[in-house]
This record gives sequence, structure tokens and C-alpha cells, in this order.
Amino acid sequence: MKNKVLIIVAALALVVIAAAYWMTKKPAAQQGAMGAMPPAEVAVITATPETVSVSRELPGRTSAYRVAQIRPQVSGIIIDRMFTEGSNVKEGQQLYQIDPAPYQAAYDSAAAALQKAEANILSVQAKAERYAELVKAGAVSKQDHDDASASYAQAKAEVAVAKAALTQAKINLQYTKVLSPVSGRIGKSSVTEGALVTANQADPLATVQQLDRIYVDLTQSAEEVMKLKNSLGSKPPVELIFDSGDTFRLLGHLQFSDVTVDETTGMVTLRALFDNPEMEILPGLFVRAKLVQSKVDNAILIPQQSVVRNADGSTIVFKVGKDNVINPAPVKVSAVVGDKWLVDSGISAGDVVMVEGLMKIQAGATVKPVPFEKK
Repeated sequence: MKNKVLIIVAALALVVIAAAYWMTKKPAAQQGAMGAMPPAEVAVITATPETVSVSRELPGRTSAYRVAQIRPQVSGIIIDRMFTEGSNVKEGQQLYQIDPAPYQAAYDSAAAALQKAEANILSVQAKAERYAELVKAGAVSKQDHDDASASYAQAKAEVAVAKAALTQAKINLQYTKVLSPVSGRIGKSSVTEGALVTANQADPLATVQQLDRIYVDLTQSAEEVMKLKNSLGSKPPVELIFDSGDTFRLLGHLQFSDVTVDETTGMVTLRALFDNPEMEILPGLFVRAKLVQSKVDNAILIPQQSVVRNADGSTIVFKVGKDNVINPAPVKVSAVVGDKWLVDSGISAGDVVMVEGLMKIQAGATVKPVPFEKK
């Protein structure tokens, strides 16, 4: 009986030992199974060459197509202002009336002086013609003939002087009507009726700006301006973007670039011209202009999120090799084209570049590449 009990106890001990051994081995097996995880799935693109247009956004400021500062050309008292501030005026439209009375009097005086000179020349001319015949017959002296001829020449000169004075008086009388030299929108008036103005004064009476076309003055580095000239020739199209992000509905064209480089900044001024039929664009606005700088053949574009910038400013991408092993590769990018970078070097046609999944992997890891789909 005692032997049976010993056998049963020994058997139970073996079961406990076997169970404990199994319990210690099972987590290890599970850990082994967990260690053999499948490769991480990452989104990739295959670099494909294409022809792209490289654009630049440049800061600029708008200015009127024409600006005419209205100044009086004769002195006098303003007796009438003949426009509404902020309205549109036409070329040749009268804006102010300067008191014409003194200039009318000067004109009348000049006209009378001309009549007197013309009347005087009739008698002098007749005398000179008579003396020309008499001197041939010896009836008058040569000296008398010369004096008569000189008096006639002097009378003709007096007529010419009187005509010039009359013309000047007429011009001054016309200048009492201050006209707009251009069509456009007129601003505020700096004078009212009763104000004394002087000829060619420094302060303008008002300013008229032609706004149906408008300039946008831009700045760009001299180096990029040279690239622009070499790549596209003259007058490339320009797109105007406001501070709000809205785009102007009409395209403009680049007109010219300045011939001088700013010595302090190395920048050159460019000027673009836009049609502005509804006068939506006002002078003095800060805007951005987008213009095509160049066309690049066989260009490589990659999504911006595929580029990693290091602390030292260098940039890298992660390339997927034929064995699906991923490794970093240095890359140089230059311009932004939409939501992509234009690659200068580091990526060739056919290279597989990772776009998404950077947080899942490390260099040298094996991955499962899937095509990148833009969301």
C-alpha cells in the first residue's frame, strides 16, 4: 500500500514538472512568432522624366498706366471747379476755370497792336515802292531810298512781333481753361473756387490716373532675370495673385526688365502690363505675380513629402532597391512645381522613391512597396 502511494506521488510530481516546463517554453515560442513580422508597407513612386514649366512667384506693387498731375500754366484765381472728385474724366475735358478777364484784356490789346502794325506797314510799303522808282530817275537820293526801304523792313518786323504777341496772348487765354491731358480717374482736388494759383506751381491741383491698363512692378535677382531672357524670349504671360489668394481673371504680359542692377540687393525691376477694363486693380496694391521662368525637358518631379531635410540643410530621399531594401540617398531640389519638387540631381529615371511610411522604417529595412495614390 505504501509503495502505491509513493508511485502516485511520483507521477503527480512528473506532471507538475512537465506543466511548468511547458509554461516556460510557450511565451518563448510566441515571442519567436512575433519576431517574424511581415515587411512594412510603404507608398512609392517611380521617377519618370517629363517636360515641365518652372514658375516663380515674385512680389510686386501696382501702378497706374498713366499718371497726369494737373498744374496751372498761368496764374490767377480759380472761379470754377468742373468735375466730381473720384469720377472718370475724358482727355481734353475741362477741370478748372481760371479767371480769364486779365488774359482776355491782354489778348484784345495784342490784337489791337497787330492792327496798328498792319495799318502802319501799308504807308511805309507804298513809300518804299515809290522811292524805288524815283531813285532810278535820280528824283530822290540814294540815302532817302535806303531810309524808306529800312522803314519798310522795320514795319514788317513790327507786324511779326505783333502777331507773336497775339499768339502768346491767345495761348495764355486758352490756358485759363485747365484741361485733362489723359482719360482716367481723377482724385481729390487740392484747391477750391477762390484759390490763387500760380503758373507751374509745385503742388498739383489734382491727379488723373489711367486705370484701364495697369502696371505691376516686380523684383527678381539678376541671375534669374538672365535665365528668363535666355529661356523664353520676350513677353511671357504673367498671372496676378492678390493678398487674399484670389487670382486675377486676366493674364498679363511681361513688358521689360530694367537695365540696371541694384548694387545693394543684386535685384532687377521687372514690369508687367495687365488689362484692367473694370478698374478692379487700384494703384499701390501689394501683389504677387506668377510667371513662367523656364521650360525643362526630361525633368524629374517628386512629391514634396518624400524629401527629408537634415539639420545641416542637406536633403535626402529614401530609395527602394530591387530587393525592396530601403536606403537614404542625397538629393538636390530647386524649384517647386505645384505640390512637387524639381530634382536637380540624386534621382534618375526609373528610381523608386518612398513617399509615405517614413515613420515605419529605418535604413536597411526590407519594405513592401505599393503605388502612391494622391489623396
